Amino acid sequence: MRTSPGSELRSLLRCGKTLVKPGAYNALSAKIIENAGFRCCGVSGYGVSASLLGKPDVGLVTLDEIVMITRYVARAVKIPVIADADTGFGNAINVMRTVEDFITAGAAAIHIEDQVAPKRCGHVAGKQIVAVEEMTGKLRAADRVRRELDPDFVLIARCDARGVTGGSIDELVRRANAYLDAGADMIFPEALTSEAELERCAREIKGPLHFNRTGVSPRLPVTRLNELSIAMVSNATGSLRSSTVAMVDYFAAFARDDVEAVNRFEAATRDHPAGNMHAFIGFSEIRKLEEEFLPGADVLAKYDGSVGFQP
Repeated sequence: MRTSPGSELRSLLRCGKTLVKPGAYNALSAKIIENAGFRCCGVSGYGVSASLLGKPDVGLVTLDEIVMITRYVARAVKIPVIADADTGFGNAINVMRTVEDFITAGAAAIHIEDQVAPKRCGHVAGKQIVAVEEMTGKLRAADRVRRELDPDFVLIARCDARGVTGGSIDELVRRANAYLDAGADMIFPEALTSEAELERCAREIKGPLHFNRTGVSPRLPVTRLNELSIAMVSNATGSLRSSTVAMVDYFAAFARDDVEAVNRFEAATRDHPAGNMHAFIGFSEIRKLEEEFLPGADVLAKYDGSVGFQP
C-alpha cells in the first residue's frame, strides 16, 4: 500500500540534499516534470492563474479552482505534490477548510503566505503583509487540522516581509521563527535579493528553508544550495513560460504559413519524445488495460481494421 504523500515528501527531505521542485500548472505539465526525473512537483498559483483564467497572479484563483487542479495533478503523477495555498483563502477558520481540502485532494504539502488578501506574485511590487499574530493563528489552525487528518502533511509558511515597502531581513527572520513555533515545518522566505540574504536566513531561521529561484532572487546552483542546507528549491513557472513561448511561436508561424507550418513542426518533432502525442499521453496503456479486462473478442473487433493510431 502506498504511504501518504506527506510521508513520501518527508522521506525525500530527509536525504539531506536540496530537493528541486518544478512547478506544474496542470496534469500534463506535471507528468512531463515526472517523466524528466524530478522527484516532486509544485502546483504553481501563478501558473494556474495564467492558464486557467488567463489572468495575472493577484489572488483571483479560488480555493475550489486550485484544489481542483491539485487533485488532477496528484492523480496524474506518483511523485509528491506541493500546492500553493496563497493566503489560506480567508482567516484562520477558513484555513482549516483549506488544509482539509488539499489533504483530501492528495497533496503532500501546501505553502501559505503572510500577505494581505488579495495577494499577488511574490516577485511583483505592491505586496502587503498581515500582523504576525494573524499569520501564526492561521498556522496553528492548519496544524490542528493536519494532525487530525494526516500528521505527515507538510506545512510551509511563506514570508513576504522582505519584499514589501520598507521590508527587511530582520523582520523576515523574526516572523519565520514565530511561524515555526506556531507549527510550520518549513519556511519559504520570498523575494530575497542576494546570496548574502539567503545565507543569513539559513543561519538565523531555526528550521528548513524553501527557496524560490526566480524573479528578483539570485539564480544559485543546486551545489551552492546544498552547501547552505536549503531543503527545497522551486522553479515555479518554468513549465508555464516554456510552453507559452512554444505556443506563441507555433501559432505565429501557423497564422503566417498555414499548413506548411504544421508540416514543418511535425517534421521537426518526429523523433521528439512528445512528437507522437497519442503515445506520449498513454493510449498504449489504455489498450493494455482493455486487453486485460475487456472480453477478448470485443478488443479484437475494436482495433482490427480500424483507421488511425494503433497503440
